[in-house]
Amino acid sequence: MELRLDGKTALVTGGSAGIGKGIAKSFADAGANVMITSRKADKCEAAVAELAETASGEVSYVAAHIGHLDQAERVMGETIERFGSLDILVNNAATNPWAGPMVDCDIPRLDKTYEVNLRAPLQWTQIARQMWMGEHGGSVINIASVGGHHTSEALGVYCMFKDALMHMTRQLAAELGPKMRVNCIAPGLIRTDFARVLWDGPRGQMIADQLPMKRLGEPSDIGEAALFLSAAGSWMTGHVMDIDGGECVKISGELPLEEG
Repeated sequence: MELRLDGKTALVTGGSAGIGKGIAKSFADAGANVMITSRKADKCEAAVAELAETASGEVSYVAAHIGHLDQAERVMGETIERFGSLDILVNNAATNPWAGPMVDCDIPRLDKTYEVNLRAPLQWTQIARQMWMGEHGGSVINIASVGGHHTSEALGVYCMFKDALMHMTRQLAAELGPKMRVNCIAPGLIRTDFARVLWDGPRGQMIADQLPMKRLGEPSDIGEAALFLSAAGSWMTGHVMDIDGGECVKISGELPLEEG
């Protein structure tokens, strides 16, 4: 079955690189008009030029800071003005300014992580509802992480907010139906520049070898999942899709049972 989004409009935050660009490509190739946004206009412009090479829908951008509420209103207003609707919102933009034990995290970096990774998805969803989706309907996709299912030696703060984003997804789905659907994708380790420190070099192959699928993820893997949620999952809301190559089910190195 070919999944198509002809006539639909999608807005992807953090859409100029990595997972966001992978999602934007899947949407544009499936016929959607796609607006991407991130802070740096030059990166957005380069991404739009790349995506347009294969797109069957139109691709454009608005540069903005994800954490600033007035800019969210501006981005959505320009999206609706240009394309006539706002059918899909992907809350993908994220940051990770702190690596280390959660107990040692300073307040400024804690607040920054909260602002971008949790507060912004809620605010952008609120504004999408006010400006279009509350009346016309729509689909919201939050991008979390399988790290939200686990504790972490270095990424505890990041994972805490991704776990909270999963609960936010369920709560909003319960509140916003039937007009709006809200779902979440929790990626495993994806080969992006954002996560390069986790997979670059021999470490990446070691991690891949432990997965049932024997490879790390690519942005296109998340793009395919987002396309399904947008084009085929019409009775699906409040769910978290783990797209992780089997990380959550991999066999652990537990000790063998003792005899006798």
